[in-house]
Amino acid sequence: MIASDQILRLLLASLLLAQGLWVRWRSLQLPEPPGPRAGGTGEGLRLLILGDSSAAGVGATSQATALSGQLSEALGTNGPLTWHLEAETGATTKTSLSKLGQLPQIPFDIALLVHGVNDTTRFRSKKRFLAQQTKLIEQLKSTHGIRHFILSGLPPMHHFPLLPQPLRWVLGCHAARLDRVLVGLAAMRPDCDHLALNLPYEPRFVAEDGYHPSEAAYAEWAAMLVQTMDKNNLDPRLEVARLASSESFAAN
Repeated sequence: MIASDQILRLLLASLLLAQGLWVRWRSLQLPEPPGPRAGGTGEGLRLLILGDSSAAGVGATSQATALSGQLSEALGTNGPLTWHLEAETGATTKTSLSKLGQLPQIPFDIALLVHGVNDTTRFRSKKRFLAQQTKLIEQLKSTHGIRHFILSGLPPMHHFPLLPQPLRWVLGCHAARLDRVLVGLAAMRPDCDHLALNLPYEPRFVAEDGYHPSEAAYAEWAAMLVQTMDKNNLDPRLEVARLASSESFAAN
């Protein structure tokens, strides 16, 4: 059955295209923030962050206040951490697949995948999005030994203030559709978790371009990721710390 937004997409194709071009012409083009995109010495938890402009930190003034910086700082309190960020503005699942050869040839324990917004604006089908996400996961497992993946959910594009109606509603519907693909993929695979981006829609969580996350949103996003990792026992350093604490208590 064809959904109402898909019917509208066909009926209003010319208008939606014009609105998309208008948004691209009118929007403030924020740069990817400066700062380190890797850290650590290869010891401890090894984290890969792979994705689009949000993963790259667009909307923040530096990588320290972007997703990678705030997440690595939070995870660093649990012990040694090695991390690498590979992200760029405009990235889709397909383009990330094509650039896997650019990743450092080292193993990782956990990968955070941040894709979907650009797949949405290109109206990637559910079937193709699922196939490409699955291929990305399998290739990362094969080449980097990644044992667990966190699939970051799509943001609520139907709230993006930059987008005019009806483009905002159409993209919001398709974003929700692709997010359900990620939910289903994580449900099918024991090596995946889906993180829903349940941020309240408030102006403080939106960058000045009306499209990307703000530094406050990145902080909340990082906190949710840490909670997901703790809840699902994805950080082996915590288990080591608990065992050491137990042994110390027993010895006393």
